[in-house]
Formats: sequence, structure tokens, C-alpha cells
Amino acid sequence: MNIRFANVGGRAALVDPDGGWHDLERLTGGDLAADPTTAVRSGTDALATAAGLLGSSTADGSFRDARIGPPVPEPRSCFAIGLNYGSHAAESGMDVPTVPVVFTKFPSCLVGPTDDVSLASTAADYEVELVVVVGRTARNVPAERAWDHVLGLTVGQDVSDRALQFAAQPAHFDLGKSRDTYGPIGPVVVSPDLFDDPDDLELWCEVNDERRQHDRTSSLLVDVPHLVAYLSSILTLHPGDLIFTGTPDGVGAATLRFLEPGDRVTSYIEGIGTMHNTCVA
Repeated sequence: MNIRFANVGGRAALVDPDGGWHDLERLTGGDLAADPTTAVRSGTDALATAAGLLGSSTADGSFRDARIGPPVPEPRSCFAIGLNYGSHAAESGMDVPTVPVVFTKFPSCLVGPTDDVSLASTAADYEVELVVVVGRTARNVPAERAWDHVLGLTVGQDVSDRALQFAAQPAHFDLGKSRDTYGPIGPVVVSPDLFDDPDDLELWCEVNDERRQHDRTSSLLVDVPHLVAYLSSILTLHPGDLIFTGTPDGVGAATLRFLEPGDRVTSYIEGIGTMHNTCVA
């Protein structure tokens, strides 16, 4: 497939191996939409066909210098998985779940990989996560076929207001993780075929250049194929839907080291790239 999909200045784009970005509507002669969400909903096959045109296309600019937004600004559904690393369950003092703990990050929280995070309390936390972008309609998909239904992977931050999250019992995860700007994603969506092993990627998070989280996605308790299988056994997944897959240990809640205005949060996943988000009051 060789897809590196991005949102450049509010327009859908593909990024070539040399770091140039190509406007998708121009590249396809108008066959695919300029709107990033609409383009993603076109699905894997349409985007793979467009990626095949890159060899004869002149880049519109350097991706490094571009203004980058969230690659999927308005997904139909945005799922998130809690306690999906044993190390995070342990630091949280919680039992390892026997089934996936699923909640929603409302799509209105999504922002780009360099956008500011507007802190709304003194208990805001960071959580670096691998994010799955669905590429084909999926219903009752077995795990062994799940990767065929994934457009690609991107980096995510599941920023969490712990005070709001645990203000009620049982906790209302959805609200605590969905304040405006509490869902940075990006910088690109990378198709599974571009990884040596999409099930084993290094990820880490730094706050002000201090490494706080560091693990590999092979440590996921429920991996990407089984998450797609589980969710699709309950409801239909559609192209453009997002799945935040969970975070490893090292979050601020474990040590009461919460985010403050001026903090710079750096989130990295191998083969995808890095996000830099500054916290503001």
C-alpha cells in the first residue's frame, strides 16, 4: 500500500519517502476529496491507488515545513482502551482486565501533532498511545484478518483530566479524556506494510525532555488484531474510525506529577514520527 496520509493545512495529502507532501485532490485529478476525513473514508484501496501515483508527481512542498493538522479530524467513532499494558495496570493499583476496557474519546477533542493542549485543571495527565485508523468496513472480522482492515497507524496522546475522570463513581472516562484539545494525533497515518512488524513498535513520551514513558507495543495485553476482532464482533467499524490502544506505565497520576502550563509533551512511535504539544493555561 505504501500509504503515508496526512492533513496539511486542512487538506488531505500523501507524503512521499523523500519527505515531500502531495495534495491528494490534485494528485488524483479530483477523484479523492480535499477534506481529510472524507478522503480517509474513501478507504484503503482508494488511497493505495493514489499512493501509486506519487512516482510521477512533483511534491507540493516539504512536509517538515508544512502546517500539519490531525490526520483524521472528525472520525465517526473514536474508541480508547484502558489498562492495556500490564505495567500501567500495576502502577494504577488495578487488576489486569479479563476483557478489553473500552471507552470513548469524543472526536471534538482531537487536535494536531503540534497544537497546544489547553489545560483545564491541575490534574491533567499524559498518555502516549498507538492509534489505529480503520481502512475497510469491519464486522465480525477474525483476528487473523484484522490487519487487512487497518488503513494505518499514528501517534496519539490520551490527555486525561484525572479529577474529572474520577469525579463520579463509577468513573466517567469519556468526559475526563475528552476536554477540548485533549486528543493530539499525527503526524501521519502509516500503512501496516511499511513496518517490519506492526505489532512491535517502540513508543515513548517525554515531558520537558524528561523520559516519562517507554515501552514497545508488543507489550499490549490485547494487540491490534484482537482489538479489531473484539470491537467488530459488537459493532461495525467504518473507514476513518480510530482506536487508541492504551498506554504503558509512567503516567503522572502514579507520582502526582501532572502537566502544567509551559510543559512541552513529546510523543514518539517508531516508524511513524513525533508529536510536540505545548501545554497552555
